[in-house]
Amino acid sequence: MNDKLHSVKLDSDLCKGCTTCVKRCPMEAIRVRDKKAIIINERCIDCGECIRVCPHHAKKAVVDSLSVLKNFDYTIALPAPSLYGQFKGILGDRNVILTALKHIGFDTVFEVAAAAEAISTLTNRKIRSSKERLPIISTACPTIVRIIRMRFPSLIPHLLDFRSPMEFAARWAKRVAQKETGLPAEKIGCIFISPCPAKATAVKLPVTNEESAVDAVIAISEIYTKLRTAIKRVIVPEDLAIAGSPGMGWAISGGECSAAAISDHLSADGMENVISILEALENEELPQVDFIELNACVGGCVGGVLTVENPFIARGRVQHIMKHTPPVLRPESCPVEDVGWDHSMEFDPSLRIDTNLSDAITLLAKIRDIESRLNGMDCGACGAPSCHALAEDIAKGFATEDQCVFIVREKLQALLGQHENPDGAAESAAAETEREEQA
Repeated sequence: MNDKLHSVKLDSDLCKGCTTCVKRCPMEAIRVRDKKAIIINERCIDCGECIRVCPHHAKKAVVDSLSVLKNFDYTIALPAPSLYGQFKGILGDRNVILTALKHIGFDTVFEVAAAAEAISTLTNRKIRSSKERLPIISTACPTIVRIIRMRFPSLIPHLLDFRSPMEFAARWAKRVAQKETGLPAEKIGCIFISPCPAKATAVKLPVTNEESAVDAVIAISEIYTKLRTAIKRVIVPEDLAIAGSPGMGWAISGGECSAAAISDHLSADGMENVISILEALENEELPQVDFIELNACVGGCVGGVLTVENPFIARGRVQHIMKHTPPVLRPESCPVEDVGWDHSMEFDPSLRIDTNLSDAITLLAKIRDIESRLNGMDCGACGAPSCHALAEDIAKGFATEDQCVFIVREKLQALLGQHENPDGAAESAAAETEREEQA
């Protein structure tokens, strides 16, 4: 993947060369070389975990600023359901937040939660009538889609072939806006208010769509302060809410399963848990389920790295708002024709060690040989996340064995031993030569 299409960047000036991000990256996409971290673009899935854990704030999300609104004649805010959990004192009425979005510059608002509800209904119908391979895996989280394409290609047929709520909402909102304003689509800007950088990458590089209907992505953290100030000034909120409680639930882990009303389901959040589930599914070790909901962030989207509030507090606030929201408040004019993918999903071979099978087998043997000489501690002192990753780097020419502190120590000890006992070293060398001649 081109570096320009990623939404997680490294600020080398702030990087101190610690290995915190190296050890936490679920794709082993980060190394420390010359006392600075580097991101292997082909492996990066923009999950944002490195942003979350970096103690020096050297990792940044690349998203748009509020000034992007100036590029359009008419702007539509697409708030992720997780936005509603960021503010205290709402008392169950999210119209306060939606009205505040208009106060900070948007012309109107269209809830992504409404699109999520429609997708939930269609997912239920698809599973009940499906003759395809079960279980079906949700495609709402772009990080999950990316890791399956790269690491679990055998599971691609299990992916739900629906657009994400963000994409569906943008298409839906533009249809409504064009009808109401008479403006052409290119003059209408759909701006997604995002909890994570992966959504921005999904807009820059659509996987199953010809192009994204989302025109810009702004982080929740980017507008949080302005929005909080605007919320305090809302006296009588406008009636802008169109989604019911099921769509709101998509903000938290398990919410999509609940909204789809599928009895045999499974939900998991956090990359370690997600990878464990995908491995079990690939190995046919999972009990029979019809639907799997996976979220890269702990707690679901409320745990996104671009949110502000503690995810557990945000979860409670979303659930409180859901209690004050009717179960179904969905608009009637849902453009069902916009739900499906434009084309099928293809395997991403970025993790292949070589495109040529023969060369790959040779390289794999070399990697195993190198790894056998390493300590196996996975300490990370070499700047790689594991001994296997270092062995792969060495085999590909990106690193040397001297980057392993244990190998360097052994070499130093051997040199010191020879220095302290040169006669013994000579005798040892002569004995070794004799053994080789006899062999």
